[in-house]
This record gives sequence, C-alpha cells and structure tokens, in this order.
Amino acid sequence: MSEPAAASWRDQRERSNLAVLRLMVWISLTLGRAAGRVVLHGIAAYFTLFSPRARRAARAYLRRALGRPAGWRDVYRQVFAFASTIHDRIYLLNDRFDLFDIEVSGTDALHAALERQPGALLIGAHLGSFEVLRAVGRGWAGLQVAMLMYEENARKINATLAAINPAAVQDIVPLGRMDSMLAARDRLDRGCLVGLLADRGLGGDPTVDCEFLGETAAFPLGPWRLAAMLRRPVFFMAGLYAGGNRYRIHFEPLADFSDTPRAGRDAAIRAAAQAYADRLTHYCRTAPDNWFNFFDFWQKK
Repeated sequence: MSEPAAASWRDQRERSNLAVLRLMVWISLTLGRAAGRVVLHGIAAYFTLFSPRARRAARAYLRRALGRPAGWRDVYRQVFAFASTIHDRIYLLNDRFDLFDIEVSGTDALHAALERQPGALLIGAHLGSFEVLRAVGRGWAGLQVAMLMYEENARKINATLAAINPAAVQDIVPLGRMDSMLAARDRLDRGCLVGLLADRGLGGDPTVDCEFLGETAAFPLGPWRLAAMLRRPVFFMAGLYAGGNRYRIHFEPLADFSDTPRAGRDAAIRAAAQAYADRLTHYCRTAPDNWFNFFDFWQKK
C-alpha cells in the first residue's frame, strides 16, 4: 500500500459547458431521445478529434481491453457510449424507464444479504451508468440507493441534472467530510443500498496495487477501509450500456466484512481489492467501450 502522486483525473478540467448541457436537456425533453442522440454524435466526434490527451489514454486502455491496437473507431465508440449514458440520465432522472430495455442479473444474492441484516454496499467503477442502477433500485418496492461520491469533478453536470429533478440530489452523500461515514452508516441502518466507485481517489490518498487488465495499477484504499469499518456485505455493481436503449445490470458478491476480526482486516481488504480488480477486468473485456476513465490509469508513480 502506497501514497500516490496527485490523482490526474482531478487535474483535468471538466469539458462540459453548462449552456450546452442545458440545450441538450431542452432538446432531449422537448424533441425526444432520438433527436438528442443525433446531437450526441457531433459531441462525441468533437471530443474524439480535439482531446488528444483523452484520446491517448483511451487508446492505451483499449489496447489492454481489446488485446490489439485501438483505432479511431474504437475510441469514438467509447466516447459515444460515455455521452449516451450522460444523455440517458436526463430520462432516468425523470422516471422515463419505459424508454429503456433494462436487464438485471444477480439480485437473488443481494436480496438474501438484505434479509440477513439491513443495508449493503455496492462498489463499482466509472464503468457504464450508475444512474440506471439507482433507477432499478427505485423500482424494487421503493428500495433506496444512496451514492457516496466526489462532487467537484462533475459539478456542472450535477448542477444541470439537479435542475431537472431536485429530488435526485437527496440520495448523494458527499465524500471527504467528517460525517461521511456516519451518514453512510445511517443510510445502511435504514436498509438502503450505499454505492461508491472505487477506481479513483484523491491526490495523496493511500492506494493498494492490484493486477488489472494484465498490469499493476494503483487503486484507492479508502473505499475498502470504509467498507471494513461499516461491517457490511459488499457487492460488485455494473450498469453496462449495451447500445441503443439497452442496459445490462450486474450484481455479484465480492466480500463480506460483517464478521471480519480486526486482526484480519488488512488481509481481507487486500483480498477484496484484488477481487474487485478481477471483476473489473472481466467487465472491461466484456464491454470495453463502457470504461469512462479518460486519463492514464496505469501512470507510474
């Protein structure tokens, strides 16, 4: 476990423009999803052509995920998938679930865990759509899904989406505050699912090295320490975008810190982090265009 250099993802300025986002919201809600997706092609093409740093990072990732050199079409497909999931959040936040074909797998184990004790942790990555996961949670007899997240990096997008549906911000628990863990524990005790993404950390945060897509990568340690302190079962989650209006949601048991003794906590954390990296490798290879980290993930310290 080591201390990384400043996390490069936080140094990258958010490229989204609030006026453009508001225009997209208007087009999407007024003219429909099909019209909005026409505009997305232009946005994805612009980003692919005029973001050389992100393009290099995408090619480096896709080479590992695809097992071959990545071309322009591969990068464009990844960028368009990212744009599509952001666009679809507009409809999901407005409860337009009828527009989507959503398939869910792995819920039996999740329901069994919730029957044993209230609350469970869902740990994912910047892979696919988390909003579709929250949408499914709302459909399970009102089961609430809260999200622990860093809000700063996407504050413009979040502000726009909050304007669409103010209720959407009520299930976000900001990370980095003194009361973050207490707020998460309160949600768990009420039977909520609490989700967090474990592939990015803040600069200076401790990390754990894991094998990911055939090479060693540093993953933030904080999510796993939090999971151990909250003493709950942990599930891997992924809401993969499958093209068109299709999403495929997966839940898989990953670890259970409910009865982990203090003496065995470090070993359990390391094992859980590597199990997470293994599942992430699997889904990156299954749906390579769903990885939305447009920076050098394997950067050397």
